[in-house]
Formats: sequence, structure tokens, C-alpha cells
Amino acid sequence: MAERPEDLNLPNAVITRIIKEALPDGVNVSKEARSAISRAASVFVLYATSCANNFAVKGKRKTLNASDVLSAMEEMEFQRFVGPLKESLEVYRRDQKGKKEARKDKDKKADSEEQDKSREEENDDDDERMEEEEQNDEEEVDN
Repeated sequence: MAERPEDLNLPNAVITRIIKEALPDGVNVSKEARSAISRAASVFVLYATSCANNFAVKGKRKTLNASDVLSAMEEMEFQRFVGPLKESLEVYRRDQKGKKEARKDKDKKADSEEQDKSREEENDDDDERMEEEEQNDEEEVDN
């Protein structure tokens, strides 16, 4: 758990980026306003997490999942966020699935290349053995 209340705040850089994205260009936000927004965002995240945890506990689980968070948003009367959150979740899942498939393809390609390389090494070893045998045969014929 957090030792100080400040430990629960979101990073200032993240808050500043969110504020800049939400406001039109040329609008300045004071340091005190950023601090207030940061505290409000932290309280919102903690409250949402607590509500989502209640759904997980009702489900006899210790791990929060996306459906817990979506249910918490509805319980907190933030239904207007549920649609965009579901869309973002789908995009995230598609991205993760694409990354996972790309990683599998990369691993398969690396395995295939390793097999090719070992075959080449085996062939090289066979070639060297054949050459040695030929030299030994020639030496025996000379003797």
C-alpha cells in the first residue's frame, strides 16, 4: 500500500499530456490546476478500482478484469464511458493478438533458420569427413 498520499497520484507528465490533448492549442493551465486535476484523476481511479474490486469479490476472484471495470463504470453512473472503453478494449486486444501472432511467426522463422543452419553444418561436417576418408584412402593406396 502507499506510504504517503502523494504516492497515489498519477505522474505529472501523464496528466500534462492528457490535459494538452483535451484542450485546444494556446490554452495554458496553471500548476495549481494541473495539481487539482491530478488529485481528482487519482481519486477517480481509486474509486473505480474499489468498485471493480467489489465485482471481483462477488465473483470470488482476486484478479480484476475488464468486465469488472465496465460494470464499475455503470455502477458509478458513468455509462457514457462504457461504449468508448469497450471500443478501446477491442482495439487493445486486436493489437495484442497481432503482436502475439507476429512473435509466433518470428519464432517459427528463427526456428526454421536454425534448422537450416544445423543442416548446413551437418552437411559441412559430412563433407569434411568425406574429404578425410578420401585422403586416408589415397594414403593407404600410396602405402
